[in-house]
Amino acid sequence: MRLREIEQGDRLSSRLLFKLISLMSRTRFPDAARVALYHRAFAGPVLNAWTQQVMRGPSEWSVGERELMAAMVARFNSCPFCVGAHSSVAVHGLGAEVVEAAMSDYRSAPISDELQAALTFIEKMTHDPQALGVDDAQAATIVGVSTNQLLDAAAVATIFNIVTRYANALDFEIPSPHHLAKSAKTLLKRGYK
Repeated sequence: MRLREIEQGDRLSSRLLFKLISLMSRTRFPDAARVALYHRAFAGPVLNAWTQQVMRGPSEWSVGERELMAAMVARFNSCPFCVGAHSSVAVHGLGAEVVEAAMSDYRSAPISDELQAALTFIEKMTHDPQALGVDDAQAATIVGVSTNQLLDAAAVATIFNIVTRYANALDFEIPSPHHLAKSAKTLLKRGYK
């Protein structure tokens, strides 16, 4: 069930902003941005700031690697909107072949052992968090994942385990490949502010 507010916003200023941005960009304003703007208390400044810090702040992971992690969490949670949005951004940092291979089967994809280990960790974190333990962290560090990298990967997974669930619950519209590509460029430029 789509909430009317996702389409229109709950204030006149939000509705006008959505229309203006859509008109200027010649693309529908994405649902994720609509939710963040239409009701600031729902997914507002705190979640946006946290996401900006985790996805664009200092990290041993590249932006492309963090976006791939977000896309993988979306895949683990069967969230087509977030899979499309974040894999489109990851392509800019890692290349289409690498992202497609990882989305298909990250264990055999041409990515680093460290990234594979981090994805294994966040897959278990997503599917079976109660079973996640010290052994899982040690398995990642044995192949070279630093403590900071593991913490950063866990932060990406935490955020997108939240975001993918609300995207699915609110039935976010899945943009066309063309609109995903345009949105990816904007997300790369502006981040999650």
